[in-house]
Amino acid sequence: MTRRKAAVIGGGAAGMMAAIFAARKGDEVTVFEKNAKIGRKLYITGKGRCNLTNNCDSKTVIDNTPTNGRFLYSALNRFSPADTMRFFEENGLPLKTERGHRVFPVSDKAADVVDTLLHTAKREGVRLVFQPAEDILIKDGAVVGIQTAKGAVPFDKVIIACGGCSYPLTGSTGDGYRFARKAGHTIVPLKPSLVPLETVETIGSEMVQLLLKNVSLTVTDTLKGNRKVYTDFGELQFMRYGAAGAVILSASAHMKEMSEGRYKLLTDLKPALSEEKLEARLLREISSRTAETAGSMLRSLLPAGMLKMFMRMAGISAEKRCSEITRTERRQILTLLKCFPLTVKGFRPIEEAIVTSGGVSVKEIDPRTMASKLVKGLYFAGEVIDVDAYTGGFNLQCAFSTGVLAGEA
Repeated sequence: MTRRKAAVIGGGAAGMMAAIFAARKGDEVTVFEKNAKIGRKLYITGKGRCNLTNNCDSKTVIDNTPTNGRFLYSALNRFSPADTMRFFEENGLPLKTERGHRVFPVSDKAADVVDTLLHTAKREGVRLVFQPAEDILIKDGAVVGIQTAKGAVPFDKVIIACGGCSYPLTGSTGDGYRFARKAGHTIVPLKPSLVPLETVETIGSEMVQLLLKNVSLTVTDTLKGNRKVYTDFGELQFMRYGAAGAVILSASAHMKEMSEGRYKLLTDLKPALSEEKLEARLLREISSRTAETAGSMLRSLLPAGMLKMFMRMAGISAEKRCSEITRTERRQILTLLKCFPLTVKGFRPIEEAIVTSGGVSVKEIDPRTMASKLVKGLYFAGEVIDVDAYTGGFNLQCAFSTGVLAGEA
């Protein structure tokens, strides 16, 4: 029996998983990767540690995938987070689960995740070609091959798994959208997700790169009566343009209709203290330091880098003596400590996003196989599809699950 020939465009998380499982089903598989090595984006995920999935059930993954999560039902039913963990551990990569059920390699090295995918693919007989696919060849409504710089190469099946538009230096330059559009597919407009935010307020130079740990963030929508749209706890980092850090990246995924001034970031700088306890502490600090300045007193409650902007927003001179602080001014300090506000101006460029929101319309993809409904023999996997999730390993799980389904189809 003649083996089917399958091409996978993209050697990332989805592409490598698709290649491995296509080879296991008996296909003769070739991966076309434009970079000099596979998994370039995997190397930088999880700050170089690679949060490769979340130790949860499939329903939780869907619940944490706000864009077309239900489309993943079949993919997750076939290849769940437990299956992902089992796959890597059976192929020699020990894993561990940390806060928020995030799963990492025990080594804390993203390179080990890439190596596991590479070695497993080679063991399954997958051929790796480090050159770009320039086009997909279609005849009479079916895939017949791909075009490379060296000429046309015939294939029975092509899986597009070349990512989105985020982090273009890793090779995610939107090629998959071009291929899909030429094949007749609809591309849902692209926008950044899991991305830093620009703010209306100017961040002082002394605050740039300042990292706040263990703060509580609430996002409100001013166009909907200041309704809360997201809350989180973790790290926030000030940047010259506004704000970044884990809580900001997660919050950005909830800002579906962005416009300047619509969203407010309200940060509780002292979430471990109730307002009453914080007020009592503030009173003690003021009464015991009457001869000191307000700026000096607040160093016991704030990072030094925040003082200048904090005092400016409070409308209090940093040189004012504690003995001169009025009750109104004390309440203003307390309010800012529990609710430090920033106004969102907009997203940072899509090139800085962890994930691209938008992509190939799920209405034109069979969720049971990841096959194109328009072109026979064409499949999609990973970020190129209009599916995106929150942080915590969910996006990589989506990539692995859709890759497995496309590879086996």
